[in-house]
Amino acid sequence: MENAPQAAAEVFPHIRIIMGMVIALGMARLLSGVARIVQHPKQYKLYAVHLAWVVSLLLTLVHFWWWEFGLYVVESWTFGVYLFIVGYAIALFLLCALLFPDSMQDYKSYEDFFYSRRAWFFGLLATTYLLDIIDTMIKGEAHFAHFGGEYLLRTPILVALCLIAIATSNKRFHLAFVSATLIYQVSWIWRLFDTIV
Repeated sequence: MENAPQAAAEVFPHIRIIMGMVIALGMARLLSGVARIVQHPKQYKLYAVHLAWVVSLLLTLVHFWWWEFGLYVVESWTFGVYLFIVGYAIALFLLCALLFPDSMQDYKSYEDFFYSRRAWFFGLLATTYLLDIIDTMIKGEAHFAHFGGEYLLRTPILVALCLIAIATSNKRFHLAFVSATLIYQVSWIWRLFDTIV
C-alpha cells in the first residue's frame, strides 16, 4: 500500500475544491444580502441581531475553509467521509440562505424575518455544532485532543443555547447569544487556529 499516502494527497485538493465551491456560494449569498442592504438601506428595517449573525457566519465560512486544511492528515478517503464533508459545507450554505431569503415581500423587516425563521436557523446551527464533532474525529485522535476539555464543554453549551433560541423570541437573550458567540468565535480562532501546524 505504498501508494496510499500519495493517493490521499491527490484526493485532498479535489475535495477542497468541491468544499470551496459550496462555501463560496454561502459567502456570495451573505455578501449579496449585505450589498442589497447597502443599495436599498431603507427598503426593510435592519436588525442588529440579524446583522451580527451575518458577521458570525461570514467568519464561520472563512474559518471553515481554514480549519478544513486539517483534513490533509486523512490517509484513507471513503465516499462516506467525502459525502459528510460536502454535507457539512451544504449545512453552512443553508444557514446563509436562512439569513437572506430570495424575497422579503412577506416580511415587514429583517427582525420580523429573523424571528419567523429562527427555528430553522438555530436548528441548523445546532446541527453544525454536532457535525463539527464528527469532522474533528475524522482528523484523528491527536487533532481531537488538541482542543482539550473546552471542546467537549463548548459544544453541548452551544447546542443548548440554540435550543433556547428556538424556544424564545426574547430580544435580550438573542442579543446576548449572538454577542457572546462572536466574542467566543474570535477567541477560539485566535487561540487554537491562528497557525496551521
